[in-house]
Amino acid sequence: MIHRARRAGGVWQIFGAERFGAYPQPWDGESPVWVHAVSLGETRAAHALVVGLLARGDRVLLTHTTATGRAEGARLFASEIAAGRLQQQWLPYDFPGATRKFFQHYRPRLGMLIEREIWPNLMAQARSQGVPMILASARFSEQALGHVRKIDRLFPGLMHEAYAQLSLILAQTQDDATRLYLAGASHLVVAGNLKFDVLLPVVAVDAGRAWRARIKRPVVAIASTREGEDTMFVSAIKDLSAANQSGWDVQQGKPDPLYLLIPRHPQRFDEAAALLEQAGLRFIRWSTIRHDAHADAQVLQAQVVLCDTLGEMPFFYAASDVAIVAGSFAPLGGQNLIEACAVGTPVIVGPHTRNFADAVLAAVEAGVAMQISEAESSDPALRALTCAREWLGNEQALLKRSRQAQHWVSQHTGATTRTLNEISEFEIARAQA
Repeated sequence: MIHRARRAGGVWQIFGAERFGAYPQPWDGESPVWVHAVSLGETRAAHALVVGLLARGDRVLLTHTTATGRAEGARLFASEIAAGRLQQQWLPYDFPGATRKFFQHYRPRLGMLIEREIWPNLMAQARSQGVPMILASARFSEQALGHVRKIDRLFPGLMHEAYAQLSLILAQTQDDATRLYLAGASHLVVAGNLKFDVLLPVVAVDAGRAWRARIKRPVVAIASTREGEDTMFVSAIKDLSAANQSGWDVQQGKPDPLYLLIPRHPQRFDEAAALLEQAGLRFIRWSTIRHDAHADAQVLQAQVVLCDTLGEMPFFYAASDVAIVAGSFAPLGGQNLIEACAVGTPVIVGPHTRNFADAVLAAVEAGVAMQISEAESSDPALRALTCAREWLGNEQALLKRSRQAQHWVSQHTGATTRTLNEISEFEIARAQA
């Protein structure tokens, strides 16, 4: 955890008392519904679900493991936290004493884990304290199943027992449900992916589109870059600029695309700036121009805008004609492409998308995304940028992709409603038992 915190940055409180189940202040309210969203992606996925729980009158305890997840939760639910309707906390480490003290302190009447965050001691203490546990928007890949089986060979039945203790599992897909069953789970229902029910701030989306219209220049977002990927894309931008390989029709007066380089973690903002400077690319920091009404001239001269702020992804996606969703160009599992599609921005992803394999496959089949394979290019970042510029060259086809992207997301919404309905039915059945 220390190593991860140093690499990721932010306030982690690795040795904080709460991570060991020690709480200086008593819990002052009724038993809450506890929702665990481990990191940034799960926190965003749980947004609509938590809003639904609050709307039905529940008091919510929201826990996290990472600093980015906790910061996003604080931003999304600032008013609810101020009103005392929601409280944030670190998930305790998976020690018997820490997890026992967590349950004894907060006395949750129901626990909900988002996507995949099963810990043996946590599950054992939940059973001991009589707290039913639900796994919502559950995803479970072949790799995850193999990992669980490997642990069970070392510690016979450890993970199988943990999954068996779940009271209800709401899987994203039938394939996820099948693999979860093989891992030991039962009481399975396919309810869909909560990430399709993303709640986008209308003001930010409208502002992004207005900014794009004002600068009168095509925009390509390179979003959620992670370790090693900034180097790939900075090099690719430099190569395209030097060799003019894009096929972009400068003779017809169309300017070169503006690239929005958006590192996923704030501790890498300065590193990305150094890479851009070393490459000799003209760039500006978003943090220096975001409130400057006279910065349009700077934007027209720049090749790259380094987006060095947090919480503005809806704005950046809405401001872009094409989104390259990173985390998938190095073997890191990929990042969520649904948010870009929800605002009508078609997507290009890299070869490594195991964390979002089903969503990527469905988006590619729907014609709203393209996946760069390792086989087709030795430089997937350069290939992605080249494809983006080709898309920009055909405005009618790009407009069609944009409409298809929004339609694709709309076809898959409803997971939050189904999840809340399943929770209500589970609670009624439990009360009657």
